[in-house]
Amino acid sequence: MGRKIAAGHGQRLWPAFALLGAVVVLPTAGVFWFMNQAMQNEQLVIRQRLADLYRSQLRNAADQIQIAFAKKFEFLDHTVRQHPAPESFSLLADAGEVDAVLIYDNGKLKYPEPIPFHRLSAEPQTPRWQEARRLEFGKNDFNAAARAYAVIVRQSADARERALALVGEARCLNKSGKKSKAIEVLVHSPADAAYRDAKDAQGRSIALNAQLFALQLMKDPRHPLFQETAKLLVEQLNDYRGTPVSSSQRRFLIGQVRSLWPDCPENATFAAEELAASFAGLRAPQLIPGRIQPAGIKDVWAYSNPGKSYIALFSKARLMNFMESAIASRKPANGVRLTVIPPGTEGSWLQSEKIGDSIPSWNLALYLDGEDPLQSAARQKTAFYVWTGVLMTAGIALLSILLAVYLGRQMRLTRLKNDLIATVSHELKTPLASMRLLVDTLRDGHSHDARLVEEYLQMIAKENARLTSLIEGFLTFSRMERNKAKFDQKVLQTGEIVDAALESIGNRLHAPGCRLEVDLQEPLPAVIGDRDALVTVFVNLLDNALKYTGESKEICLRGFASNGNVCFEIEDNGIGFPRSASKKIFERFYQVDRTLSRRAGGCGLGLSIVQFILSAHNGSITAASRPGKGSTFTVLLPAAE
Repeated sequence: MGRKIAAGHGQRLWPAFALLGAVVVLPTAGVFWFMNQAMQNEQLVIRQRLADLYRSQLRNAADQIQIAFAKKFEFLDHTVRQHPAPESFSLLADAGEVDAVLIYDNGKLKYPEPIPFHRLSAEPQTPRWQEARRLEFGKNDFNAAARAYAVIVRQSADARERALALVGEARCLNKSGKKSKAIEVLVHSPADAAYRDAKDAQGRSIALNAQLFALQLMKDPRHPLFQETAKLLVEQLNDYRGTPVSSSQRRFLIGQVRSLWPDCPENATFAAEELAASFAGLRAPQLIPGRIQPAGIKDVWAYSNPGKSYIALFSKARLMNFMESAIASRKPANGVRLTVIPPGTEGSWLQSEKIGDSIPSWNLALYLDGEDPLQSAARQKTAFYVWTGVLMTAGIALLSILLAVYLGRQMRLTRLKNDLIATVSHELKTPLASMRLLVDTLRDGHSHDARLVEEYLQMIAKENARLTSLIEGFLTFSRMERNKAKFDQKVLQTGEIVDAALESIGNRLHAPGCRLEVDLQEPLPAVIGDRDALVTVFVNLLDNALKYTGESKEICLRGFASNGNVCFEIEDNGIGFPRSASKKIFERFYQVDRTLSRRAGGCGLGLSIVQFILSAHNGSITAASRPGKGSTFTVLLPAAE
C-alpha cells in the first residue's frame, strides 16, 4: 500500500477540458448574443409601429391644450378688464384659475400694491387732540385721557380723527385697568360704516386694526365676544369689494388672526396673496408676453398677457392638472399612456411632441404602459427566441456533458491500462530477475555444495510461487474488468477454508518473530461459495498482515457467528493506515505508502480482489486502523441455511 500509482496523470487532462469548455462557452455566448439582438430589434420595431400609430393623436392632444390655454387667457383678460384690481384678484384666486395674479394699470402695479394707497399726516393737529395726547403720554392720566378721546369721538366731524380717538380711548381704558370696557369700545364702534374709509398714516384701515386690537385684548378664543369679533374681521378681510384694504395689511391681519385663533376658517386667497407678494418683491425675470415662463420661484410659472395688464402665476402642479384635464377625453388605446412632461424631466417614452408656443419647453409624451395592442405578438416572438436559445444552449450543454463523460472515461481507461502495464512490468521483473540470477549461478557451476544448491532451488521455487501469485492476481483482475469471473457455488465448511489459506501461506506464519493466533468458534456455520476464491480472500488478508508488520509480528484470526452471518477478523500489529484511507484501500492500485509497498511487494490489487470476491458472495469487508497501532479487517459471509 502506498500512494496512487496514477498520481500526476490528471495534470495532463486540463488542456482537453479547457478546449471542451471553450467549445461550450463560445457557441453559447453566440446564441445568447444573437437572441438578445433579435429581441432588441423586435422591441424597436414594435416601438416604431406604436409611434407611427399614435403620432397624430399626440399632435391633436397638443392642439387641444393650446385651445384650452387660449380660453383660459381670454377669461383672465375679461375678468381683469371688468372688475377692480382687488376684486379681480379675489375672483381669479377663489375660482382656482390661477395661483396668484398681479394686476397693472399702465405699467404700474395696482394689486398687490407695493406702497400704501396714500400718505397722510401722522396725527390730527386739533387742540382737543393735542390735549388728549398730553394727558395720555405727558401726565399718564389714563382716565382723563380716555374721557378726552371720548369727547373727540362724539364731537369731531373728521371720520379719521374720530377713528383714531376711538382707538386711543380703548388704549387708555386698557392702561387704566378697564380691559372689559376697552374691549366693548373696540368691538361695537368700529363696525359702524362711518369708520370704514378711515386710514392711518400708512394707509391702513383703522377699523380693522381696532378689531385686531380687541382680539389681542381678549386673547382666549373662549371669550364671549372673541368668535363674533374674529368672524367679522375675517369676513371683512375676505371681502375684496367692501372696505379697501392694502395687500400688506390683509396678509398681516390674516396671519395675526390665525395665530390667535387656531380654528380660523381657511382663507382662500391668503396663499395667493403671499405668492403674489413674493413675486412682486423679486427682481422679476423679463417675461415675453403671451408665453408661460419660469417665474423665478421654484415650481412656479408666470404668464404676462400681451396688453401687460396682469401677470398670472401658476404652480407646476396646477399647470399639469390643467393640461391633463384638457386631454382627458383623448386617451390613447390600452397599453399607451399620454402624459405632460415638464422641462428637465428625464425618462424613456415612446414619442414626444412640443405643446406649442404658449408654453414652450413643455412636452407631451407617449409611454408604453400596461397591455398594448402589439404586446401579444411581441411576447410570442420573444418567447420563440428565448425558447430557441434555451433549447440550443441545452443541446450544446448536454452534448458537452456527454462528450466530457466519454472523454473522461476514455482517459481513465487509458490511464488504467498504462498503470497496469507499468505495474505488471515492475512486479514481474523482480522475481524473473531473481530466478535468472539463481539459474545462471547454478549453470555456471560455481556452487558444488549440495546444501547450497538445495537452498538455491528453494529460492527459485519461492520466486516462482511469487510469480504465479502475481499472475493469478492479474488474471483475476482481468476477469473482474471484463466481468467474466465465474464462481462455483457449493456448501463449504468455513474451517476447511481457513485451513487451506493457512496451508497456502506455509512456513511464513511460523518464521522467527511471528506469532499466529487462530480462534474459531466451534462449530462455525457453513457458507455457500467458491472454495478457491474464498481461500484467496484469506490468503490476501494474511499476506498483507505479514507484509505490513515489523520484525515482531502478532497476527490473530478470529471467527464466530453473528446475526445469520459468519464473521472473520484478521488483526495485526502492523503500521496501520489513517482513517481517511479506510475506504480508498479497496480501490484498484491504491497504495497508502508506495515506498513501503515496493519494498514489501504488491501492486495494490489484493484488497480490490478481496472486495470483488466477497461482493460476488453477498458478503462484505471493512477495515479499521490507526497509524502505528495495527489494522483489523472484518469479513462477513452469509451463513448457509
